[in-house]
Amino acid sequence: MASVYLDNGATTSVAPGVLESMLPYFSGKYGNASSLHQMGSEARHALEECRAKVAKSVGALPDEIFFTSGCT
Repeated sequence: MASVYLDNGATTSVAPGVLESMLPYFSGKYGNASSLHQMGSEARHALEECRAKVAKSVGALPDEIFFTSGCT
């Protein structure tokens, strides 16, 4: 029997493509994007590339895109 998960407010599965894209940042490239060291700079660069892609996909400017944590 197939199940339907209806509690996505608590946790949601990640789309396979998203997981594949994020795997490097869960292990080897986990630098703080606000830091000045090399790992931080690499993370900042990746973050800004993502910001530009999201902005383009929704017809916005990159500085209009904010990434937040949590559900709020």
